Amino acid sequence: MGTTILSFSDRVVIETLHNEKRSLQYIADYLGFSKTTIFNELHRLDVVAYQAQLAQANFERKIAQRGRKSSLTTNLKQLIEEKIKVQKWSAEQVAHVVGIAYKSIYNWIDQGLLDLQLKDLPDHGIRRHRAKEKRGTFSHGRPIEERPTAIETRQEFGHFEADTVLSGKRKGQAVATFVERKSRLTIVKRLHGRDSQSMKQAVVELAHQLNGRLKTLTVDHGKEFADYQAIEALTSTQVYFAHAYSPHERGSNENRNRVLRRFIPKGQPIEELSDDELIQINWYLNSRPLKYLNWHSPIKIFLLNLRH
Repeated sequence: MGTTILSFSDRVVIETLHNEKRSLQYIADYLGFSKTTIFNELHRLDVVAYQAQLAQANFERKIAQRGRKSSLTTNLKQLIEEKIKVQKWSAEQVAHVVGIAYKSIYNWIDQGLLDLQLKDLPDHGIRRHRAKEKRGTFSHGRPIEERPTAIETRQEFGHFEADTVLSGKRKGQAVATFVERKSRLTIVKRLHGRDSQSMKQAVVELAHQLNGRLKTLTVDHGKEFADYQAIEALTSTQVYFAHAYSPHERGSNENRNRVLRRFIPKGQPIEELSDDELIQINWYLNSRPLKYLNWHSPIKIFLLNLRH
C-alpha cells in the first residue's frame, strides 16, 4: 500500500462493490488500500449514496485549489499525468477541470516537470494530413444531400455517424465506431470481420440497444456499408452517404477516431485488446469534458437526452 491516492477507476469499483453491500474490508482488500482509506472515501461527500463521478469531481476540485496555491504539487502532477497518459485527455481539457491555464501544462512539459512528452499529447502535437482512402468502396446509396437539414444543427438526438478503425492494412480485426451527433457519445464495437455482414450485425445490435432511438446513420462508401439496404430494413434507420474524400461531412466521427487512435495506435492488433479494455476505452472517450459541450461530458449529455 504505497499510496492512498485513489484513481477514478478505483472510485467506480468502490461505488459498485458498495452498492453490492460488500464490507469495507472486502473493498479494501480488493483494491489494495487500507480500510480507513475506503471509509474516508465513502464519506467524502455528504450524500445518501456514494457516487464515483461526484467524488472524483470533488477530489479534482480540491487538487486544483492546491495547485493554484503552490504551483505544481505532487498530487496535481499525478492527476495531470493520469489524465493525459492514461485517459488520453488533451492539455486544455485537464486545465479546465483543475482550474489552471492550459499553457502552464505545456510549460511544465518543456521544463521537464511532468513525466510527459509531445507524443503523449493529441496527434503528437501535430495536425497530420489524412491519407487517401485505399479500402474497397462502392457508389450506391442515399447521398448526404438528401439528409434533412435539421440534422445539421445537432439539436435533435439520435443521429449517428459511423466508420471503421482497422488494426492493419490487410489483416487483423477492426472496430466499428458510432458517434451520436448531438452528444458526441462514441460507441466502439469489435467487429467479427471487415465485411458488410459484420458491420450490419454491429448496427443491428446498436439499434436494439438504443431501443428505437437510432434515427439516421451517416457513413462513407467503404465496402463495409455495402449492405446498407438490409441495415435500413432491419433497423428502420435511414443511411446517408458522405462524398468521397470529404471527412468534414462526418466531422464528429473523424474527430473521435483521432482520439481513439491514442488508445489503439495504427499497427496495434485489435485482437490483443480484451473486451474489458474496450469497455474501459469507451468510458475514457465519453467521460471527459468537451469544450463544444460547454465542458460537459458526452455520457452526461447522451443520458439526459436518452431519458427524454
